[in-house]
Amino acid sequence: MAITQSSLVSPSDGTTLATYRWPVPAQSRGLVQIAHGMAEHGPRYDRFARALTDAGYQVAAHDHRGHGNSATAEQRGDFGEAGFRGLAADIAAVGRQLRTDHPGVPLFLFAHSMGSMAAQDVLLDEPDLYDGVILSGTTAVDVLAQSIASAPPGAPAGLEAFNAGFEPRTGFEWLSRDAAEVDAYVADPLCGFAMREDAMPQMLGRGARLADPQELARLRSDLPVLFASGEKDPLSGDGALIELVAQRYRDAGVTDVSVTVYPGARHEIVNEINREEVTDDVVAWLNRHA
Repeated sequence: MAITQSSLVSPSDGTTLATYRWPVPAQSRGLVQIAHGMAEHGPRYDRFARALTDAGYQVAAHDHRGHGNSATAEQRGDFGEAGFRGLAADIAAVGRQLRTDHPGVPLFLFAHSMGSMAAQDVLLDEPDLYDGVILSGTTAVDVLAQSIASAPPGAPAGLEAFNAGFEPRTGFEWLSRDAAEVDAYVADPLCGFAMREDAMPQMLGRGARLADPQELARLRSDLPVLFASGEKDPLSGDGALIELVAQRYRDAGVTDVSVTVYPGARHEIVNEINREEVTDDVVAWLNRHA
């Protein structure tokens, strides 16, 4: 069955967000909201979403502002009037709508890369919104910001900067060891586009808040959180930055924090050569917390 597309108006600035629902399983164990990464879009998670529905989970997603069908070609890469803070607020708005539409159903968030960085903000602002959160391809935003700020003059900027150290066949080898997945990304007109110059600074500018112990004290102590990352993801620092964020959550009093770092895997773990292992691990974690 096909994905169903609808829309939701952002309460931040009236931006119309494209939303997606996958076919509902016969017996539902819960609902998973997907928040995608930078320069991609929600339906790109179709294979992963269908695996979740096969496991008994309803799945919903949306295109972030400046992305996919939430933007015209001219708007693509632009966070708009509400900026990156608006993007984080949009994730929460979609979550609240799902809560309203499905009262009593366990609601989980699977947030990847840029979506996971925005989700770190959401967890501080609305700690009771989700029953569990999976942060994929995330990082310690403050450390990443420092690393980018200290890059030598003339160093690659934007997403291309993450491909340093990988084979430069397309410039996006940092995403996955699976060449077919990289080629599909490159061929997708809704992926790999240039972001506005202020996009990365807006996102990285949240790093200080996300590392502040007083802010992290807002986290709900009983919120289950899974950090999942590829060891060779340039955002993970060989897994060290994932462990750093996880430890910050533990230090803030969060009692159910898990970390899985996949050896050799790169940024998009659900599109990696070991994606079946990743999906099985995600489903097992969801089943334990649903």
